[in-house]
Amino acid sequence: MNAPLSPASTRRPIRDLPDELISQIAAGEVVERPASVVRELLDNALDAGAREITVRLSAGGVRLISVEDDGGGIPRDELTVALRRHATSKIASLGELETVGTMGFRGEALAAINAIADLSLLSRTAGADSAWALDGRTGELRPVARAIGTTLEVRELFYATPARRKFLKTDATELAHCVEAVRRQALARPDVGFSIWHEGKLVEQWRAASGPEAQVQRLADVLGDDFVAQSVAVDRPGGAVRVVGRAGIPDAARSRADQQFFYVNGRFVRDKVLAHAVRSAYEDVLHGQRQPVYALYLEIDPARVDVNVHPTKIEVRFRDGREVHQAVRHAIEDALAAPRAGDAVNTPAAPFFKQSQPAAPAPWAQPAIHFASERRLGDAAAMWPAQRLDGATTPPMGWATTPQPAQQPAAPFSPTFQPAAPLPTTGDANADAWPLGRAIAQLQGIYVLAENSQGLVIVDMHAAHERIVYERLKTQLDGAAITSQPLLIPATFAATPQEVATAEACADVLATLGLEISPFSPRTLAVRAVPGTLADGDPVELARSVLAELGQHDASTVVQRAQNELLSTMACHGAVRANRRLTLDEMNALLRQMEATERSDQCNHGRPTWRQLSLRELDALFLRGR
Repeated sequence: MNAPLSPASTRRPIRDLPDELISQIAAGEVVERPASVVRELLDNALDAGAREITVRLSAGGVRLISVEDDGGGIPRDELTVALRRHATSKIASLGELETVGTMGFRGEALAAINAIADLSLLSRTAGADSAWALDGRTGELRPVARAIGTTLEVRELFYATPARRKFLKTDATELAHCVEAVRRQALARPDVGFSIWHEGKLVEQWRAASGPEAQVQRLADVLGDDFVAQSVAVDRPGGAVRVVGRAGIPDAARSRADQQFFYVNGRFVRDKVLAHAVRSAYEDVLHGQRQPVYALYLEIDPARVDVNVHPTKIEVRFRDGREVHQAVRHAIEDALAAPRAGDAVNTPAAPFFKQSQPAAPAPWAQPAIHFASERRLGDAAAMWPAQRLDGATTPPMGWATTPQPAQQPAAPFSPTFQPAAPLPTTGDANADAWPLGRAIAQLQGIYVLAENSQGLVIVDMHAAHERIVYERLKTQLDGAAITSQPLLIPATFAATPQEVATAEACADVLATLGLEISPFSPRTLAVRAVPGTLADGDPVELARSVLAELGQHDASTVVQRAQNELLSTMACHGAVRANRRLTLDEMNALLRQMEATERSDQCNHGRPTWRQLSLRELDALFLRGR
């Protein structure tokens, strides 16, 4: 058996790599597939001030990628410099690198593409007599005819690296990735028109728009009218971070994360902090593995974000990730909290930068719901007294702490329609203004049927009342301090050095959350106290979760998640059950409370609480007007 070769016998001398090999190595980091070339060329076109961009492809971008723009162009004497490595007009110093405001800045894209494909560059500036064409292979420069702007043609991608070409997918797959690259840019720049041609046929076209509705129109053009109709406006101004855009309602969630777009200063990014913030905002209304849809735009001082993190510039790093996390989370939570009962069905969306207003709260004179099943939560109600608007203390909505007069049982459901009893005069005067309308009947002890100006409203009474009780519990708990419950026997666990350091550095933060975690030994932590509401949970699991997220996110999100799960269980048991007959006053009180309760469109488990059937839909069911 031959002995293995020693490292000394296989060692090669250290030497400089050839420039061509260096360029091809760099190209492997920048160019992964044709879509990478499309993205880089679009960045350059947008930085040049283009207002119309045309992308032409052949064989999914493998044979040809051509990007034409009407930007400012490149002067003749700078054309050859543009193809050199690390040559750019975007930055000139370290200070400018730390405050990048352009899409491109490294000066690597054109040189990398030229190393693995046949590249030609045509450009004309405003003051030039003609355009000039540069051949990337030979360096030949010749005059050509062209309007002001730039055209970049990339042919036979990866011809110089055939091994990379073997990893490409089918033409249809590569074309889909190229279209997606253009689509991402189009969502960020409604003021720019985009066209995509493949094999001489128009694939997609999005026209430039202006005005306050430009962004909404571009979202509708790119993602479809359904996206705009099933989303709410997000606008959180002020402070160092601004978040605008549209967030899909929980009903519009999808099984795949294929409609999630996040932009930082106009740049499409994928970031764990942002993704976690969005998921946290949907946590209370979207459960399971469903994926929310959204198009969000974060505006921040360029000095507070580092875009020089990844060769493809799709990742960023924030100076204060916790601040950004909280801004994004609260922006989406505020947008989703407003009840949508007052929104018109199938009407144009609200302006992009105008947040929809919540429905006006119902007057305190409205009758409150009192269900016998809720009296089991009387002790919990006493723990968190509700505060009225005038400062007087009242039981929370949906709870009865004192015996109520017995309600007359509703008549059993009969297929024969009988008119509903009239509401009080004060109610009739406001009936048209009630978004969820006035109750007219109860169906099988499960659904409440109501009539409004648009048609018929169907309400799942258990799901709706469950959300009302749940939100009331959260409100009362938020107003009280988190009490700590000492453990009779401290729970110890083996901890990593990072967990030990976090526990020592964040002792004050942990104390505000009702947690007491202290070192038991150099490699062991002891949990000595937990929040009182979570005393029955696993203290070690809670401690590990808090310590794991404390370094990246606000630790209160972990405790809040556990609290919400507990309150959700309490609300589910306390909400009115199916087959409970309600009077018209009880049904109307439930509707009014839904209109005044945040997130009342979904129950605690993410299911919808009500549905609207318009008169047009009802007419279609019975073929009226045909």
